[in-house]
Amino acid sequence: MIEEYELEQGNFYIEDVNRELCTNIPSELDMGKVYTRLIVDTLYPDEDYIEGILRIYNDEICITLDDYNNGAYYEPSYVIARAYKNGEF
Repeated sequence: MIEEYELEQGNFYIEDVNRELCTNIPSELDMGKVYTRLIVDTLYPDEDYIEGILRIYNDEICITLDDYNNGAYYEPSYVIARAYKNGEF
């Protein structure tokens, strides 16, 4: 899969946050649920789950969701899906 989808190692450090703005970093499971709902909520009729995953993970919305200083990941799933479809929060 790594070669087929040309996945690359990143250098993102999850705990690099402003502790005044983010007192609780969400767990991997918490963020997995956020991304799963976004993928399912925006899945195209002719798209499989792998294609949906790649589409979402290659979108700029990940930058916003993974920035724990802004709290976008706490928004209801329909708000996150609408922000994805509109191209902005």
